[in-house]
Amino acid sequence: MEKQQQMLTEMKKSIAKVLVGKEEVTELLMIALLSRGHVLLEDVPGTGKTMLAKAVAKSIDASFRRIQFTPDVLPSDVTGIRFFNPKDKVFEMRPGPVMTNILLTDEINRATPRTQSSLLEVMEEGQVTIDGETLRLPSPFIVIATQNPVESQQGTFALPEAQMDRFLMQIHVGYPTLQEERHMLQMYKEQEPLDSLTPVVSLEDIRQMQAAIRNVRLTAAVETYLLAMIRATRESEYVEVGVSPRGTIAFMHSVQARAYLNGRDYVTPEDIQALAPIVLGHRLVLSMDASMRQTKAEVLEKIVQLVKVPAEAGAVGE
Repeated sequence: MEKQQQMLTEMKKSIAKVLVGKEEVTELLMIALLSRGHVLLEDVPGTGKTMLAKAVAKSIDASFRRIQFTPDVLPSDVTGIRFFNPKDKVFEMRPGPVMTNILLTDEINRATPRTQSSLLEVMEEGQVTIDGETLRLPSPFIVIATQNPVESQQGTFALPEAQMDRFLMQIHVGYPTLQEERHMLQMYKEQEPLDSLTPVVSLEDIRQMQAAIRNVRLTAAVETYLLAMIRATRESEYVEVGVSPRGTIAFMHSVQARAYLNGRDYVTPEDIQALAPIVLGHRLVLSMDASMRQTKAEVLEKIVQLVKVPAEAGAVGE
């Protein structure tokens, strides 16, 4: 594990050369990568969402494709098409940009629902079907989508619940502090830091780490705590639709990845508490009454506080 920890540290340092003051966001993105999850980055324009995705891609020896979503983008522009070649008089397969390791879908909420739905199979099953032929995607595969806040933008289409549930995390990037922004000016004054990034982790390294996190232990007490939090989202008076079973599995894998990233082979309650707002929040559908008075984050914070935390000894399996 020591060698892998060093690689992950180098990856953090690589991304930090481009993004200032985004250590927590970087760590969350790495957790998603290790747990085979997809990420939705949401914030106002210009906060570094696309730059972050590019920095992650350049830090890994992996293929990278980008799609700029607009209302006129078609599903076939994403998944690919089978077309007739008049020269050879045969039908040929032309896979779309999804055939990559890291797929950046910029401003995903500007695409129509029909185009958004072209990612459902891709994100859930790691494959794409074109005219009845199914193609497996490369491994590892992660979708990093960016989205501007729907309520402040014109010409956008809100992501449906089925689409949101396929994202492991919804992350708000946020503005930098004054000192961070000053540092950013110094970094970008005479050069473009992204151009200097080189891969520090290979695809095989990522695959090995993805397999390794599945061996991170959850004791009976911690597993019960995780399940209790999931159940609480379904039983809350403020929630109309709670976390799905798919969300439960994704939550488990994410806390395993967080423990691994922090050099542990066991999950603690703190891992669960730290990731609950990021992994569970966007999966909730609040009741009409609750949505008028509270945000999903506020409701989830109440749920986390209500669920009883197991004893530390039981949590780490000592």
